[in-house]
Amino acid sequence: MARIVMKFGGTSVADLDRIRNVAVRVKREVDAGHQVAVVVSAMSGTTNQLVKWCQELSPLHDAREYDVVVATGEQVTVGLTAIALQAIGVEARSWQGWQIPIVTDHAHGKARVDRIEGDELIRRMEQGQVPVVAGFQGIEPGRNRITTLGRGGSDLSAVALAAALKADRCDIYTDVDGIYTTDPRIVPRARKLDRISYEEMLELASVGAKVLQTRSVELAMKARVRVQVLSSFEDKPGSLVVDEDEIMEKPIVSGIAYSRDEAKVTLRRVPDRPGVAARIFGPLSDANVNVDMIVQNIGEDGNTDMTFTVNRADLPRAQDILEKAKAELNYGALIADPDVTKISVVGIGMRTHAGVASTMFKALSEKGINIQVISTSEIKVSVLVAADYTELAVRALHTAYGLDAP
Repeated sequence: MARIVMKFGGTSVADLDRIRNVAVRVKREVDAGHQVAVVVSAMSGTTNQLVKWCQELSPLHDAREYDVVVATGEQVTVGLTAIALQAIGVEARSWQGWQIPIVTDHAHGKARVDRIEGDELIRRMEQGQVPVVAGFQGIEPGRNRITTLGRGGSDLSAVALAAALKADRCDIYTDVDGIYTTDPRIVPRARKLDRISYEEMLELASVGAKVLQTRSVELAMKARVRVQVLSSFEDKPGSLVVDEDEIMEKPIVSGIAYSRDEAKVTLRRVPDRPGVAARIFGPLSDANVNVDMIVQNIGEDGNTDMTFTVNRADLPRAQDILEKAKAELNYGALIADPDVTKISVVGIGMRTHAGVASTMFKALSEKGINIQVISTSEIKVSVLVAADYTELAVRALHTAYGLDAP
């Protein structure tokens, strides 16, 4: 008997027929003698609509009220899934984040999980009941307010729950049957990976791969939660996210990821003196605006240009903060460009192989693609390019690194 957390994304619970399909899959594990907890997302498209309503009413809306609105999608799904399970003879009960509770910090819209008190869920599971838990949401105890964990936060809910319940495995059911070397919609010859390391998956998720949310992989690596990604619609083996030690052959490059959710900000003629970076990025951090790629040009005549990227959804907030601080920062101009894409190559084999970056630069150059910003880590190289070149760049790099399937 194993203890399993099964998470189902929005496409897996998009309508009543798919919710019934989820119930059948859960029953199969229960009938096999396993203890099962279920985590569900909102029905496909629901969260997007809720977010849109908030943005239409006020682009700079109150984040606490935003969470109240967008957390409602999962509330509907947990109730429907529990009903579907009960209808086929499985004892089930729905749980919202605050009922467990899933305790978070106060960063509304992108809260971090502090702890999950899972004793009651374990007791129910040992009695044969299936808890159906609302993903994406928690509670901030200081003000007793509902919080949400950021887009894709149901993955984080599932992994955090698996860690709290000491589960043997966390199965993430989605509309793809595993983790691929890149997006198969762009590259039909992309290959499915049987296994990938936590570190590679973390890098891929952080630079745009949509299969798993970044923080969910980060937590899985920290808590050593074995994660399996598989299809809700087909009975096929999935892809396992595991320790690097469990992977025999370590490829130089495991995957190509891209993110269209980037925006580039350039501050022209910033005074080139100590402390200027802190004065620029400090207020952005205080407003929970994450800054990614950063480039500072060589100073000239006492001034420099500072270029960095933020999430496209955070661009209006970042512009507002920087424009209000213009007198203090004394920069010449602010130029925002939302029409960019970040392309990244990732692989644990990069640690021991040279020439990965040069292969990337050559492949893009041969396609006439200009690189605007470059950043690197031990197992990743990322570049920023014009959004119009996204698909061409991904295909070129996938072929250049020998990732195309036969």
